[in-house]
Amino acid sequence: MLEAVPNVSEGRNGAVIKTIERAFARDAQVLDVHVDPDHHRAVFTLAGDAGPLSEALLAGISAAVALVDLRAHSGVHPRVGAVDVVPVVPFPDGDMELAKATARSIASRIGTELALPVFHYGEIGGGRRPVYFRHGGLEELQRRVEIGELVPDAGPRRIDPRSGAVLVGARRPLIAYNMILETDHVDVAREIAAAVRESGGGMAGVQAIGLRLPSSGLVQVSMNVVDIEQAPLHEVVERVRVEATSRGVLVRGGELVGLVPASVLQAALEAGVELPGIDESLVFERALRSGGATTRLAP
Repeated sequence: MLEAVPNVSEGRNGAVIKTIERAFARDAQVLDVHVDPDHHRAVFTLAGDAGPLSEALLAGISAAVALVDLRAHSGVHPRVGAVDVVPVVPFPDGDMELAKATARSIASRIGTELALPVFHYGEIGGGRRPVYFRHGGLEELQRRVEIGELVPDAGPRRIDPRSGAVLVGARRPLIAYNMILETDHVDVAREIAAAVRESGGGMAGVQAIGLRLPSSGLVQVSMNVVDIEQAPLHEVVERVRVEATSRGVLVRGGELVGLVPASVLQAALEAGVELPGIDESLVFERALRSGGATTRLAP
């Protein structure tokens, strides 16, 4: 079995999100749906054997492209597609070669059957991360294609502004986690993100950006922990708390996007560190056993 975590650029229309979920669920198990109106994004966690999972992804992506119009889209999270990223993930200690082969096959089919431009990232894209393609937005991505800097790995060279492009990759499990701060100063969140992320000299394996949440007026440090061994989540949480405290700001809470391996929660318990917004109901292995999808709205 493999895991897939397609990110769809729709976080406000419940009927549209449900329709896309049903399409994903035709051939795969939907374990979790995380919906964020501020990010204007829904993140689906799927599991299944390689063949059925591929069919499920094609069905869900097709539904999303029919229902999501990027020309009318506004959200705080960067994106370049109606279906922005489609990572294929081996289970812990699983078969990365299978994940890579499946990702390449899915990318090819998206380009051929859905006529969408597809770019490889992660293990099938020379280690490139989604930010490499998102920088500057959709118009900049099209410009880079037109000047020959980038060539889609599948599908047409022209990027439709309605549907955008799709980033397909294979990667190891990561943790997408946001920490909400008791302030409306987005510069504080950006400073903390810069101090925490690897590219700013912070923690290895951590990506982070600071965002303002229009619905609450508060700000958020939005993170991807891409190496959960080098950067255990509880250590990342403690680092953000220290950085916030040093700036006279409290952490209001945390938010997990998707699911987390059981080992991450166990390590936090052993270290005596609370992970706000995470409990056993959000453990990947438990969700896989229970077989039922949970739809969660961002706080």
